Amino acid sequence: MSTGSGSISVRGIEKRFGDIHALRGVDLDVGQGEVVCVIGPSGCGKSTLLRVINWLLPPDAGQVYIDGEQVGETTGQDGRTRPRPEREINAVRARVGMLFQNFNVWPHMSTLENVVRPQVVVLKRTRAEAESIALALLNRVGLGDQVDKMPGALSGGQLQRVAIARALAMDPIVMLLDEPTSSLDPELVGEVLAVLQELATGGMTMIIVTHELGFAMNVADRVIFMDHGLIVEDGTPQQVLRAPESERLKQFLEMLIHV
Repeated sequence: MSTGSGSISVRGIEKRFGDIHALRGVDLDVGQGEVVCVIGPSGCGKSTLLRVINWLLPPDAGQVYIDGEQVGETTGQDGRTRPRPEREINAVRARVGMLFQNFNVWPHMSTLENVVRPQVVVLKRTRAEAESIALALLNRVGLGDQVDKMPGALSGGQLQRVAIARALAMDPIVMLLDEPTSSLDPELVGEVLAVLQELATGGMTMIIVTHELGFAMNVADRVIFMDHGLIVEDGTPQQVLRAPESERLKQFLEMLIHV
């Protein structure tokens, strides 16, 4: 199983896409076992932040640390920053589970094989060990009776739960989830949120970009509101969602309530 504290530290992250300043000097600390939900309008930098943390999108400036280890770059004794070799980046990235909006389940593999294959290829587990872990995780997410099904025969909620099981099979110390319910029909949202709530109760460190305010209120230790590439508010769910300080957050919450 995974070892490590699962802490995340982000310092001075800057990211531009041409004229768009997506992240403007973002600082963020997430402790072991902490669940942080990130809310904000479209284009505010939420998804970009997750991709920078996992170094899928290297920042223009700033540092990311996972479990105290710098991701993507290393700073020498001379104070100069150098890129890390790809294999070292992949070693850190392997400890981070990433869940996207569109599931990214392999369509040509069964439910079971989707969870088994990355363990065998990346973690070099035996087939028997990988299958044992996969079956346990698929039972955990309520898919123990769907192991032989192909993705085309599964609902969106089931596909997202396959993706969760696959991520957990890699023994992550951190989970990054980008709008994990946004592609789902409303009646399927609850089954995915229930799995995430169980993960949170189990002590998994998570950063979840979401628009599900009820879920954030019930599950998050902290809620972060982002706008224009900045963290505008950061506090407990009660503070951020029930007693917002900034006019911008008040407007955002008012808009969501009336959608």
